[in-house]
Amino acid sequence: MMTRQQGFTLIELMIVVVVVAILASIAVPAYQEQIAKAKRADAVAALTTAAQALERYYTSNGRYLDANGDLAAVFPTAVPESGTAYYNITSTAAANNSFTLRATRTGSMSGDRCGNLQLNSAGARTLHDNASGTDVADCWRR
Repeated sequence: MMTRQQGFTLIELMIVVVVVAILASIAVPAYQEQIAKAKRADAVAALTTAAQALERYYTSNGRYLDANGDLAAVFPTAVPESGTAYYNITSTAAANNSFTLRATRTGSMSGDRCGNLQLNSAGARTLHDNASGTDVADCWRR
């Protein structure tokens, strides 16, 4: 009486490895894009919060600039506020009554296709230093 060995053949094992590799090649980039979207949403929220803080400062003081002529430092400058930053918030003021906030990519987001996000005192949302053909609405979407 012959006994038959049970188990997988090398061919069956190789087929499973190929299927897993194909699934991984599709899933990993999709996952990375979702992570980038979440980090962009954090930057959008930080820019919006910073703009609101500047508007409150303007309401109380009648200008966006502090006594030194610098844009009032009434908002956090890193996204996230603690830990490793993936966006830095910088600001410029053209005059006492206008400002532009920019979320500059850094760390894990330094190669993001959307570039740097900008928000000005008129509420205009723009991209700076982004890949050609990038849609502003898509990058600012939450």
